Amino acid sequence: MRVVVQNDKSRSFRVKRSATGVRGAFTALAVAALVSGCVQDAPGVRGASGQQPLQAPPARALDTYASELRAAYEARVAAAERWNLKEVPLTPPPPPAEKPAIAPRAGFEVTGQEEEDLPPVFTTVPTEDKVVFLTIDDGAEKDPQFLRMMSDLKIPYTAFLSDYLIRDDYGYFGKMRDRGVTLNNHTLHHPYLPGLSYAEQRREICGMQDVLEERYGTRPVLFRPPYGNYNGDTLRAAKSCGIKYAPIWNEEVFADHWDYRESDRRLRPGDIVLTHFRGPGDWGGTMRDMVREFLDKVTAEGYAVARLEDYL
Repeated sequence: MRVVVQNDKSRSFRVKRSATGVRGAFTALAVAALVSGCVQDAPGVRGASGQQPLQAPPARALDTYASELRAAYEARVAAAERWNLKEVPLTPPPPPAEKPAIAPRAGFEVTGQEEEDLPPVFTTVPTEDKVVFLTIDDGAEKDPQFLRMMSDLKIPYTAFLSDYLIRDDYGYFGKMRDRGVTLNNHTLHHPYLPGLSYAEQRREICGMQDVLEERYGTRPVLFRPPYGNYNGDTLRAAKSCGIKYAPIWNEEVFADHWDYRESDRRLRPGDIVLTHFRGPGDWGGTMRDMVREFLDKVTAEGYAVARLEDYL
């Protein structure tokens, strides 16, 4: 049969779906094909190489498992078509049973870092998994289509929020939290923190902890200093407010290009990618355009998008 689906630019296209059933001995073959990403369900959007293998259940459950796996894959294909992606995003591996030890990036330490057990500033999570982490800062743009897109594609991301930008619509980020997104600390007013006293920095960080607890019910343990700028007082103040980690980033993605911290301009396993809640007023595109720019590159290079908190 032919099914017509719609993308966010109202361009319709046709997706071929196979109606062939999987029975008996062919069930195992279907599972192998689906897990390896070899099934091609739609012209124009193809399964990316390097799909992560899943653990198959006992033989008696293979028929049900194959049906569920195929349905899940078809849903991913349909979502990729709907949002005009070039390839189906890769599925990340299960979270590591043993979390990697997080240390400050070399050269990003402050005086007293180890002795005072200050929150580490890092740009990459130490892992051999071919994953990257998407993090989104500030809260200026509140695009409902972005929420729909990320839920539809099932792409995890981590938010770092500033109160002065979210206070006009706390509910938007409540919907984000309800979809499983962790809302983290990016200060009350997004100042240049090293230019402030310890007490002023603490008000900015602890004050945002209070807002997040009052509005969303949790005090996060992740904090990102505005502009990636900090000093020893920043990390001491953050620790006093309950912060354990201060992730920054190794790449930044926009609606139409990428910026890189490393001179070789390439992704690495465990890299943290920064973007912002911004739209056409600041970029040459929407947040949905940014997601396409992000996913098309990471998928083409064989990376899945994992949840940062699962590795901490």
